[in-house]
Amino acid sequence: MIVAHLDLDAFFAAVEELEDPELRRQPLIVGGDPHGRGVVATANYVARRFGIHSAMSAAEALRRCPHAVFVRPRHHLYREYSKTVWETVRGVVPTVERTGIDEGYLDMSEVADGFLRARAVAEAVQAAVRAATELTCSLGVAGSKVVAKIASDR
Repeated sequence: MIVAHLDLDAFFAAVEELEDPELRRQPLIVGGDPHGRGVVATANYVARRFGIHSAMSAAEALRRCPHAVFVRPRHHLYREYSKTVWETVRGVVPTVERTGIDEGYLDMSEVADGFLRARAVAEAVQAAVRAATELTCSLGVAGSKVVAKIASDR
């Protein structure tokens, strides 16, 4: 068995940056109201340099980075991008198990006869996703889902 775990990098924030390229240079936080009880859904890499991360209270994120741009999640938009991503992935690796809007597992066994070839297929998936959507994704390839998930985080 050869499996890959695919994770779309900072997905909600990346989509917001595609929709408004000015946001790429600013700390961007997608989530709830920072003046209420909101929570950070995700943050772009600029905001992460301030120690902001998913599941942090939006109020704490605001304290850490008062000049951050906060946007409310636009789930309908993320679903559209996700649909395009997964259609693109299936064009390279037919058997996919989605585990969320921005992640899932790919059965590399049917398209690769070993780990070296599986790595090349994973790189082809990354290139195809980037070409179709301008989004980046991380893939970890391993002999089990658990190890593939860990590898995709590195």
